[in-house]
Amino acid sequence: MTIDEELTHLDSLLRRLKIEYEVYFNNPTKRPPADLEWKAVALIRKHSDGGRMNFTQRFRYNEMAQRYAIYSDLWRKKMRIREEGYRRPQDALLSVQGVRTMDEPTPAHKARGAAAAAESHGFTLECSAACPKDDVERLYNALLAAKKKSGEAVSGDLKSFSTFVKKKTDEIRKQYSCEKVEYSVELQNGHVKLKAKAKA
Repeated sequence: MTIDEELTHLDSLLRRLKIEYEVYFNNPTKRPPADLEWKAVALIRKHSDGGRMNFTQRFRYNEMAQRYAIYSDLWRKKMRIREEGYRRPQDALLSVQGVRTMDEPTPAHKARGAAAAAESHGFTLECSAACPKDDVERLYNALLAAKKKSGEAVSGDLKSFSTFVKKKTDEIRKQYSCEKVEYSVELQNGHVKLKAKAKA
């Protein structure tokens, strides 16, 4: 399979895994979907270095790896509660609550995220319909410098990065009906990530 096909397969595995875990936690006779999770983890590990990916693929991979990390943490907590029983009132809530999407962080996550962002933002850039070439180059250089500093492999050149930024900006502006898209180079858990979010 090509990288794009494997990423599509990973996305499908994560969707199935979420459903299977929901069934498992609601049915005491079910077994956890360990085989399915093993396949997803194997794919995440396979592409963790990102050496063969272009910017678009790397961005897509990071989103899915982050999604799995959130799911996995919640499943681990639910498993502990299932095995040990409810010890605190909030445990009962945790056992039935769903996983929030990246667009719906909890207040606690927002606070932690703001603090982390203040420490880890290396560079931010706002792009509208037409993003100046010089600005895109500055964002690319900031990403390049951060990756080199953290010892991560760098893939893709400025031209492919510019194409990626334009395409991603158009997609987000259309999806969220926003005027601008903010890009930021961040360091999370020792890994450099390029993030994009809608701006009014």
